[in-house]
Amino acid sequence: MEKLIITAAITGSVTMPTQTQYLPITPKEIADEAVRAAEAGAASVHIHARDPKDGKPSADLDVFREILTNIKAKTDAIIGTTTGGLATMTAEERVRVVPHFKPELASFNMGTMNFSMHPLASRYKDEEYKFPWEKELLLMSKDMVFKNTFADLEHLCNTMKNNGTKPECEVYDVGHLYSMAFMVKAGFIQPPLWIQFVTGILGGISSTIDDVLHLKRTADRLFNTYGYRWSVIGAGYPQEFQLATLGIMTGGHVRVGIEDNIYVKKGVLAKSNTELVEKVVRIAGELDREIATPAEARAMLGLKGKGNVNF
Repeated sequence: MEKLIITAAITGSVTMPTQTQYLPITPKEIADEAVRAAEAGAASVHIHARDPKDGKPSADLDVFREILTNIKAKTDAIIGTTTGGLATMTAEERVRVVPHFKPELASFNMGTMNFSMHPLASRYKDEEYKFPWEKELLLMSKDMVFKNTFADLEHLCNTMKNNGTKPECEVYDVGHLYSMAFMVKAGFIQPPLWIQFVTGILGGISSTIDDVLHLKRTADRLFNTYGYRWSVIGAGYPQEFQLATLGIMTGGHVRVGIEDNIYVKKGVLAKSNTELVEKVVRIAGELDREIATPAEARAMLGLKGKGNVNF
């Protein structure tokens, strides 16, 4: 098998400060976590921004700039930005990072869906929340639609293409693969294709082995003639590491990080993204799968290189 690309999703927009004291929030915390995750074996880091005052998900370009420049100065890792942001943001807000910073890689969500975290709200008493926005956002997500229409997909694709940014196609369900196939045939997405199977989100496909293999078989049918690589995300514990092991065994790649899961083992909070990356590196080592360097991952994914970004 080819070497394993590990992506570290550093902070995200779904994990709440109330859930874990180890969630990186400030630009320095996010950048430092990304650098340490890269040192531990992550070839790529996936970056969201947060308001440094209260941890609320943010699309502030100044905050992004501070994070991105600090990471780039200290590591050779691929720096991928979100264009998912938060479902309450418009497509225009979410994609602004691409023309401003021209990253090598950016997430590209492949379809409109329900995306809800509302069951989390019942786990905490009002006085346990660190910030008022957390419960409000959780409850609001029960009636929230993550909008990614074909008009949005075309806009995001064209923006990425015009700025030399590779789309990382985020697939939350089987239908998203068919939407992606349409976009590939129409010429909006060019090979080599890079797909993240995102599982375990309420509103999307579940984190079972059968579900992931169904996604893989469908992708094989649709994209084998183009050439594609896939990575898998299991939201929550133990799904993150179960599906990471499946990806390692079956020739896929792996994403871990505090964005997706806050536990390093049952009942034990991960104190850093580094701990999550290190665990995957250990699993890969036991299964004799070598870890890709950033340079090797760039070659596999056909990226333009660190020197061609705008930060």
